[in-house]
Amino acid sequence: MAGPGAARAGVGVSSTAGQVLGVKRVGGFHVVSLVAPAVAEGFRPGNLVAVTVGGPLTERLMRRTLPIHNARAAGAHGGTVEVVLHLAGRPADPGLDWLVRAPAGTPLDVHGPLGRPFALPKEPVTCVLVGEGAAGAPLFPLAERLKERGCTVHMLLGGATDGLVFGALEARRSARGLTVTTEDGSVGIHGTVADALPELLERTGAEVVYACAGPATLHAVAAAAEHHGAWSQTLLEVPMPCATGLCQACVVPVVGEDGLTRMVRACSEGPVFRGDRVRWTDLDDVPEGAR
Repeated sequence: MAGPGAARAGVGVSSTAGQVLGVKRVGGFHVVSLVAPAVAEGFRPGNLVAVTVGGPLTERLMRRTLPIHNARAAGAHGGTVEVVLHLAGRPADPGLDWLVRAPAGTPLDVHGPLGRPFALPKEPVTCVLVGEGAAGAPLFPLAERLKERGCTVHMLLGGATDGLVFGALEARRSARGLTVTTEDGSVGIHGTVADALPELLERTGAEVVYACAGPATLHAVAAAAEHHGAWSQTLLEVPMPCATGLCQACVVPVVGEDGLTRMVRACSEGPVFRGDRVRWTDLDDVPEGAR
């Protein structure tokens, strides 16, 4: 089996003055475009961007660190990046609430590209990309990179309901095959992406699985991939207060090649981890013996 090559951390991290280019609604999501030329120039799928939020309240709020949905290195406004947010049903966040209401031209500081991106296969293979709601947004630039390498791409996207499946139309252009699931059965397969994944792996014979979702779904995806004999890479979103690796608030337990568990920082050693290396049931704890 040809596994992905080794991922490396984002190159050329910068902290620069940026601005909000625009905010648009797409179904139940907010797509926020930011002018950030240096971040766009160094972007690789799976990277993060940290932005100051709050305007006059910035000094009271930590930066918000978000996965990048897309990046354009050139254009009328210079380089831009996009992030996707779904705020309904989650705890109130004054920083993100401010960001989605910010008018075009609002200045903010932008830090990135951050983190360890997705590793790409060394040779053409069949890949399944699994996304859940807004969390699946980083999969789309990844799909384009994989196709450039001759890989066959199948996408599996899900959400609670039809309006919460992000990017289904874009996926039809990006992938050879698209499977959609909804928990209420309003469109596609009735169920979750975790429910549909085993059959899709069998049908496609995929050798690599990439996933962007909540921790419980990532755990299920990693288990299904391992059972199938496929590599898995998972983008794990956890709170990242400083986005620099200094605060140690985003550590997660990961098993190394030597079999030892280490608490590693999701903002720098992550956010992308091998699915079979994360100790999913211990995310909220420090396992005994972890270093």
